[in-house]
Amino acid sequence: MDIICMGEMLIDFTPGKEERSYVCNPGGAPANACIAIARSGLETGFLGRLGNDDFGKLLKSTLEQNEVKVLCPELTDEAVTTLAFVTLYEGGERSFTFVRKPGADILLTPADVSEEAIANTRILHAGSFGMSADPSREAHFAAMELAKKHGKLISYDVNYRNMIWSFEDAKAVVDRVLPYVDLLKISDEELNFVGGEERIPEMMKENGISVVIETLGAKGARFFFDGHSETVEGHKVKAVDATGAGDAFWGGFLAKLLLCGVNTTADLSVDVVRDALKYGNASGGLCVQKMGGIPALPTRADIEAFLAE
Repeated sequence: MDIICMGEMLIDFTPGKEERSYVCNPGGAPANACIAIARSGLETGFLGRLGNDDFGKLLKSTLEQNEVKVLCPELTDEAVTTLAFVTLYEGGERSFTFVRKPGADILLTPADVSEEAIANTRILHAGSFGMSADPSREAHFAAMELAKKHGKLISYDVNYRNMIWSFEDAKAVVDRVLPYVDLLKISDEELNFVGGEERIPEMMKENGISVVIETLGAKGARFFFDGHSETVEGHKVKAVDATGAGDAFWGGFLAKLLLCGVNTTADLSVDVVRDALKYGNASGGLCVQKMGGIPALPTRADIEAFLAE
């Protein structure tokens, strides 16, 4: 398997065409990234809990339709699938209201983490949303311990949502996570988690992080690698919905690393990271031009055609 993405998969209710109406779309940051990677032709697995309800069944079916291996196939009766209601603003930006007290995603346990599966993947990817409470938090740390043990690359998306938990609680978890991480995604709005942009190189040395990608929205992204930093510009497109755009970007970035044969940090170079960012920017640029998260994710053919224009 090329990558395991773990954490939340949920339902995004995005605004419909009629006033005060919503359209049900599958979503959730690690699931979005997982399907984005699958659409680039790579072998993916999703590790997360879904509720035994109509929404959970829809999400499981979505994974299967996208040829993602469902690593927790049994649906839980202990909580319903998490729901997110999306509010859109001019320019495609959005905010979220979550229904999760708790949601099924937070019920992932360390027992759900298969050492065999971790040992047979190339990258483990996760984010902070699924680490906001136990038992899912400790399941994530259990998976990261196994990934380190087996020499696998670990990708992490800070992905802070203030409606889910406080900055102080989230930062304590992120601080604990950073020593495991090889590839870190952080937005320009989340730089306070690492002490600001100017402190990124020092933070990387302290934690042994190989690559940090700072996302800059429509402006593209900035990478930090091996003492070098550089901004790779985004694409000027008409954005209608930014839901899932960051995940499309990160999924594209990780997919390109995998397609370039990256298995360890020794396989990374400035050129490889730059090319992966270009691929990720194209993936995100295509995604924002359509409504919804997962339904808007592009394929490898879409991305390569976009880059060729």
